[in-house]
This record gives sequence, C-alpha cells and structure tokens, in this order.
Amino acid sequence: MKTSILEYLEESAANYGDKTAFADQDSSCTFGELRERARRTGTALAKHFTPRNPIPVFMEKSVETISVFMGAVYAGCFYVLLDTKQPAMRLQQIMEILDSDAIVTSEKYLKDLEKLDFKGTVLMANDLAEAEEDEKVLSAIREQALDVDPLYGIFTSGSTGVPKGVVVGHRSVLDFIDCFTELFHITSEDVLGNQAPWDFDVSVKDIYSGLKTGATVQIIPKQYFSFPMKLIDYLIDREVTTLVWAVSALCIISTLNGFEYKIPDKINKILFSGEAMPVKHLNIWRKYLPDTMFVNIYGPTEITCNCTYYIVDRDFEPGDVLPMGKAFPNEKVFLLDDQDHLITEPGINGEICVSGSALALGYYKNPEQTQKAFVQNPLNSRYLEPIYRTGDLANYNERGELCFASRKDFQIKHMGHRIELGEIETAMERVAEVKRSCCIFDNVKNKIVAFYEGDIEKKPLAKNLGQYLPAFMVPNVFMQVDSMPLTKNGKIDRKALTAMYQEG
Repeated sequence: MKTSILEYLEESAANYGDKTAFADQDSSCTFGELRERARRTGTALAKHFTPRNPIPVFMEKSVETISVFMGAVYAGCFYVLLDTKQPAMRLQQIMEILDSDAIVTSEKYLKDLEKLDFKGTVLMANDLAEAEEDEKVLSAIREQALDVDPLYGIFTSGSTGVPKGVVVGHRSVLDFIDCFTELFHITSEDVLGNQAPWDFDVSVKDIYSGLKTGATVQIIPKQYFSFPMKLIDYLIDREVTTLVWAVSALCIISTLNGFEYKIPDKINKILFSGEAMPVKHLNIWRKYLPDTMFVNIYGPTEITCNCTYYIVDRDFEPGDVLPMGKAFPNEKVFLLDDQDHLITEPGINGEICVSGSALALGYYKNPEQTQKAFVQNPLNSRYLEPIYRTGDLANYNERGELCFASRKDFQIKHMGHRIELGEIETAMERVAEVKRSCCIFDNVKNKIVAFYEGDIEKKPLAKNLGQYLPAFMVPNVFMQVDSMPLTKNGKIDRKALTAMYQEG
C-alpha cells in the first residue's frame, strides 16, 4: 500500500525516466529529471523547514514550479501556491495564517514579491534545484512520514472575509487518484492539457494523474484562453488527449465557434466541473468530438477534488438537468434535509454530504471553521464518522442519479415562494438565443436579476421564460452582457455581476 505520493513520482521515473513529465510554453522535464530536481530541492528546503509545515511558493504554474512542489514533499512538508497576481492584502492574509519565515520564488517574480513586504528568508527555486542531494537527510524524513501527513494547502474565500486554507493529506490524494485514473482510463499514452491554476484543486487531477500513470502534462498558457484559435493550435501541436477543465474554459471554445477553425481530434476524454455545464455547449462539443468520453464531475476542495461523476451516456436537450451521477469508489455521498433526515426518494432537495478517506484534514489554523464544516454524521451515533457538509443542494432523478440543484445560499425567498436561482438559469438555457446565463437576487429591492449572453431583447426573453416558469420566478431585471466575467478559477464571477448591477 502506498503511503506517499512520492511513490507515484518514483515509479514513473523508474518506468518512464526519459519521457516528458511536464512541459510549459518554454521548457520541459522528464520524469527522471523531475525526480532528481525534486530531491535536490527537498534537501535544500529541509534546512529551512521542519516536516508537516507549509512551504509558501510565490510562483505561477510551470515546469520549475512542479519541481518546487515535489521538493517540498521530499522535505516532509506541504506546499501552498500563492498566486503572484492576487491583491497584496489577500496574500498578506494568507502569509499571516501560514506564519512562515521563508518563502520560495524565482527571479521572474521578485518584483511582485515586493508588494508583500515580506521580512523573512527568500529562497530562489533555481538555487534550491542546484543544491547537493543528501540521501541521509531525505531518508530520515521519509522514515517518520505518515500517509495522513499534509500534501498541499489551497486557500478558498471565507465568509468572514479571511481566506480559509484547506489542507489535504497524502492518503486522500492516493485514494482519489487511484480511482480517478482507473475509472477514466488515463494511462502513460495520454497527454493532459492543464487549464486550471495550480492554487485551484482541479489542477490536482492533472498533476497527480500524470505522476501516477506516466502521462505527460502540457501546461497551457493562460492567455491562450482569450484566443480560441491559438488554444486549439496548442492542443493539436502538443497532441493533447485529455482535458480536465472548468466548464467556462470549454464554453469559451464553443461560444466563439472555435471548431469551425480546427478540430483537436486526438482528444478522447473531457472531464468538466466547477459549475453546471450548459447542455447547449456540451452538445456542440459532442457534435464535433462524437467518439470522446464526456464526464460531469462534482466536488468541493474540502473532499479532494471530486466526490461524484457521471459519464454522459445519452442525449440531452437545452434545459435538461445533466446528472452529477454517483459517488466515486470509497466515498459516501448522501442528502440530508433541514432536520438532518436522510433523503432517498426522487425530486426532493437536500444538502450534499460526503464521508470517506477523501475528506480534507480541515482548515489550517482555523478550528472554528473546521468544526462547522467537518462534523459527525448525524445518522451515526455509534462511532466517529466525520462528514463534510458542502452547502450544495441536490436531488435524485427517476433513474436514481444525483442532480445538482443549487447552492444553499442561492436559494431565495421571493413573493412568498422559495426559489432556486439555478432553476431559472436552467429555464433560460431553453431559450435558443441565450448562450449563457446567471441570476442573482437583490435583497434590498426584492428583485431577481438575470444576466445573459445572447442576441435577444429583454421583453421577448421574459415572454419566452413565461412558457417554462411561473410568473413569480421570471426575473424582474434582465441585463445583457457581451461575456460573463470569470473568477481566476474559471467560474462565473457573481460578485462582479452584483457590482455591475449595483453600478447600473
């Protein structure tokens, strides 16, 4: 039984030593080179950090960055990527929580680092990679390691305005990636096209699927997602077979008619997550890549990437709800109502709850938030069974498949009725001219506000929606946008839409 993700790297280095492991726009490294760089980096980091402590990495995703990540793990620590483009105040909040007196960066980001006003030791990635490996030091660290040791930390937004650092351990990643690569047939023959930022957990599937199977990870330049033709050329030139992307990234290509330029026909697996996939866009992708496997995956950062999956096995029409499917192996996913009763019958919404080895270790230095989200299963009074309450609502369809309904906090009370904003968005998708939509609620004026991309005026849109929704659910305000604002993780940015509405 594996106890460390380093076993993935070491086995792939032994079996595919000369094969490209990671490549970015400017450089690449083989599995053998990655292992050696990581061991040298780990030896150097061990002089500054003791095991099970966070190593802040102030860099963007790259071949050099993966060497630092793996070096942090060889040092017995866990890595936390700090996005160099984040506001200084947020970065400072994260550094205060981590309480680290050293940070890793490279020459390229030294100027950006100045905004942090960091007084500790700045370690340069290239210096670390050139250190001399010390087998004795690395062996001593490895001997005391446990499979529940932390592997990485990802900071998500907190309701109090202070970021929450989700810490995930080796066992959770081993447990998940073993199932993930087997279920979706990811092998050494594959090339993964990495879209997600590395401080976002979608990237965990790219990084560790590659390390486990010997597949190559091609790191796609972020700017290419603004230029579909360049993006498609990159996918074709790098012979990408597998996309594990945010929904919005896929929608960029289908919205801008990218397939009329070229079809990246080596792609045989597409897994999408982050928000509901509009069926219109899914159907465009399926039309041009009819033999490709499409998978809807769901799950928050706190349960190591994903807890449910649905391999698309039938046709859907706009306005249909795409299932979340069923739980990954060794994960229990169930629905609880407001009184913590188990929901099993179709059509009734409940909160999605998850248990199993995939659960995170909690929030770093934040016991209060950890105790709120990671709780004892109320259905089990016999022994300790921690569950994570996702704050998402779902129901079962007539086939017994789980279907996402909405965020708990997207459920509103309007004109005496409880309304899921997601249900309005699903109805808007039925309108042929609407490409994408997103709804928010103005609590002060008690108005439902709908944003949409598409060539249709507001009056005919409202009339059209009247065919699918009762009058009290038809939005009171419609705002047409050229394109939806996105967060850095590729989700529709509801805060930006709210600001746009308030300004307008």
